[in-house]
Amino acid sequence: MALGGAVSIGAMTAVQARINGVLGIRIDDAIVAGLISFGVGLVILAAVILAMPSGRAGLGRLVSGIRSRSIPFWMLLGGTCGALTVTTQGLVAGVLGVSLFTVGVVAGQTLHGLLLDRIGVGPSGVVAVTPGRVIGGALALAAVGVSLGGDVLAAAPLWLLLLPFAAGAGIAWQAAANGRLAARVASPLTATLMSFIAGTVVLAVGAALSVLARGMPEALPAEPWLYLGGLLGFAYILLGAWLVPHTGVLLLGLGSVLGQLVASVVIDVVWPVDRGPALWQLAAMIVVASASVVVALPRRR
Repeated sequence: MALGGAVSIGAMTAVQARINGVLGIRIDDAIVAGLISFGVGLVILAAVILAMPSGRAGLGRLVSGIRSRSIPFWMLLGGTCGALTVTTQGLVAGVLGVSLFTVGVVAGQTLHGLLLDRIGVGPSGVVAVTPGRVIGGALALAAVGVSLGGDVLAAAPLWLLLLPFAAGAGIAWQAAANGRLAARVASPLTATLMSFIAGTVVLAVGAALSVLARGMPEALPAEPWLYLGGLLGFAYILLGAWLVPHTGVLLLGLGSVLGQLVASVVIDVVWPVDRGPALWQLAAMIVVASASVVVALPRRR
């Protein structure tokens, strides 16, 4: 069930990437598009928490922990990585397609997830670097190598692929920080709210600087679906905070990568930016699916 939830997170991330990418193109400002996405998610989440007694209780524990300094400051910063993710979606996914965006995210999530598990940042504590986990990570990186074959690098500048790599590393860190905070305040919903608050603050500063440098963005589009990215972000951040104690950071990342790859192929088929899927995408799905299974297998103590 946990691995299936991780796959769902990846699928929602891929859909969000296309929505935020199109919104960034429409208003010609990826940072403002990211702020809109986070702002919508923050409003929805705040309404849900205020309506639920358990949500209000978790919020009280969060405020008390911050005042007493029993909650480390770094646990509050998961949303800053989410801000990087949605901004990168607006810059890359809307131009090159969801599939190429996913290539960089795969590498970032895999390497950083293995590292964070090893040093014990996630709520499941220190996870040993076993042969199965190394093989699983290596298979995921092999999927990236397949993805970068052919004319991919010729069609996409290297710096555009490095941005999703940073976003993938940020996604792994966000899952670890939110999972630790959710365990500390006994409320994944409260940890998700803190993530959205941190991300919205960072994006608000970035959007203000962008407007000062480039002027006001284009008029906001009228299509309602372009504002659903925040709702998807709320759903998958909450799900990730609940799942990561059961999966660890690496397995959560590999499962979500599998979901991203599958969803990105479907999205680019039914809604292409410039072209449909290639053979490398199908090969990448098979390799990452194998990686998820290898990591999920029970191991002897």
